[in-house]
Parts: sequence; structure tokens; C-alpha cells
Amino acid sequence: MDWSDLIDTAFDVAGNSSTDHRAAALRTVEANVAPDEKPIASTAGRHPDHFRKGVLVLTTHRLLFLKDGKPPVPVPLASVTDATVTRTRINGEVLLVVALTGSHRFEDVVKAEVFAEQLRATARLAREATRKESVAAVPAAPAPAATGVELLDQLERLAALHTAGALTAEEFSRAKQRLIG
Repeated sequence: MDWSDLIDTAFDVAGNSSTDHRAAALRTVEANVAPDEKPIASTAGRHPDHFRKGVLVLTTHRLLFLKDGKPPVPVPLASVTDATVTRTRINGEVLLVVALTGSHRFEDVVKAEVFAEQLRATARLAREATRKESVAAVPAAPAPAATGVELLDQLERLAALHTAGALTAEEFSRAKQRLIG
């Protein structure tokens, strides 16, 4: 699946046949894609601030909400901690994405359960990759010239990773011990 297939599928689901909007969404995504970023899935939904449906695009790095050629609303996957689906009479299937950057609500989402499961699985992989990078980046011992402020900054970063779920308690403890000495 490439980016144009993903956008076309989502616009078809949204019932939006505007070729201008499709082309604008494709240009927006392609302009903001990281070199190693790949498309995973897409669906249609509505942001609470918009009346018409837009496109939710899941990539290997983030979740994007695209609407009428406007700048995308990005949610980095490594920061996603949960994705739940509820159903209401007025708003249909509601996807709530909880991330370290805040919570994001999308209403009237098509096939929300399937999309949420794909989102959770991809976010889990992104967090694991981030955790491996973080553990590898922690020095084996503090540098001799490290000041108390630098050590405190490193400990705060480790604590934030642990709180975010990127590090297990055991990994956090080992990394903390390596820093402290």
C-alpha cells in the first residue's frame, strides 16, 4: 500500500469524492513524511471541531488527521498510551487516543474498533523501538566531567521514559544505577 492508495481508501470511506481534497491531502502527507515512515491504515472520522468527516491516517511513526487540505493534526505513536472506542447515539463510534501530548477525540469513526487495534499495535511497536534507543543511549557510567545538573537532567529523562511506559521498572532501575554509579 502506498500513500495515494491510503488516502483514496479513506476518502472513499468518508464519502468525499473531491479530487482536489484528495490531492491536497496527499501533498500534505508526502510533504511531511519521514524518510523511513510507511503507511499502515486509514479510515474516516470527524474531529469534534469540524462538521464534515476527515481522514485518519496511521503510519509507522504517527497518527494524522487530515481535513480539506488543512495542516495535519499529528500524534506521535511513541507517545500514545491508549486508544479506546465508545459508541454514542449522536456521535457514532468515538475513538479516544490518549498520548503524552494530550488526548485526542475523533467522532463517527468508520470501523473504529479495527482501526483502534491497529493503532494500539503500531504504538506498542513504536514505544518498544523508542525504549531500545533510549536504553542504548544511556551511558554505561557518568562522564567524569558530568555536573550535578547534567546528572539530574539524565535522571529526569529516565523517569519520564519510565512514567510513559517506554522503560520497564527493571530497565529504569538498571539505567539509574549506571548513571549514579
